[in-house]
Amino acid sequence: MDRLSSLENEIASLRKTLQEKEHELYELRKEFTLQRISTEPNYQQCDVNNISKTNIGNKLTKLDIMRYSRQILLPDIGVTGQEKLCAAKVLVVGAGGLGCPAALYLAGAGVGQIGIVDYDTVDLTNIHRQVLHGEGDQHVSKAESAANSLRSINSHIKIVPYNIQMDSTNALEIASKYDVILDCTDNVPTRYLLNDACALTKLPLISGSALKMEGQLTIYGYRATKNPNEKDQSYIGPCYRCVFPTPPPPETVGSCSANGVAGPVPGVIGSLQALEAIKLIVGQTHEKLLVERMLLFDGEDMTFRTVKLRGRASACAACSDTPTISRLIDYTAFCKAQATEK
Repeated sequence: MDRLSSLENEIASLRKTLQEKEHELYELRKEFTLQRISTEPNYQQCDVNNISKTNIGNKLTKLDIMRYSRQILLPDIGVTGQEKLCAAKVLVVGAGGLGCPAALYLAGAGVGQIGIVDYDTVDLTNIHRQVLHGEGDQHVSKAESAANSLRSINSHIKIVPYNIQMDSTNALEIASKYDVILDCTDNVPTRYLLNDACALTKLPLISGSALKMEGQLTIYGYRATKNPNEKDQSYIGPCYRCVFPTPPPPETVGSCSANGVAGPVPGVIGSLQALEAIKLIVGQTHEKLLVERMLLFDGEDMTFRTVKLRGRASACAACSDTPTISRLIDYTAFCKAQATEK
């Protein structure tokens, strides 16, 4: 009996050793493959310093194809979609509970340039939900902290931190450098600011919010053309002002600092913001995007549902054919609230 037990233990030990050696062999083969690809004469990384809509069509390197192979396998992305992602520029406004997961998955997907806007610094109360920041990042700029984390995830893309508060003096200049804007700020004045900036620059705005155990997500200002080279728009979705022409009374608006939030809730919404950005960039039609629809998430009941939103308003001050808004305004005065509320 002792002899049998001894043999069983010996076999178990040999199996464990075999598994370890197989894993070691796998890692060596992977390392050898990467070294071989990187030394080939025709190998070159994506030019992250010259990314624009016009360079879509640049060929992916073998390393790119290996890195993004799991999403390239998807029919809705493929090689062409990955090339579009590599060429895209996405601005994430807010490096908090929504912006951190959104930026993380955009970087993982290979979006060529990601801008991160946040004037704030990391606080201990942020860390339970703002997953790009750690304990050692306390008192560090959120934009810089997020940028450092993203560079460790994907060193082949360009990360641009903006350690500033976005307002009417700089929003147009910053937004105009990007293809897609993500509103991850969750305060009313900045929502109107970003909406008007996107309306003036004709950029799509992916808007998310999270509070307590609930979250919301939709896309504003989506534009589709019959042909990418045509200037006439065949479809324009509603903007934020189409749905909410006037701001709510300040006393009715909650905040994470006053009302609380469960960490995974902004994680869910931020991740879905990234997914909608990826779908938009690769060319999904508005029927497959959250356009004229709002996704509602209830973490307490663990339910998702979508509600129909009103379409583009013919008399909208921001996005109609005859808009009355031609410049950015004082949004703190307009909303009677501070854009610094958290």
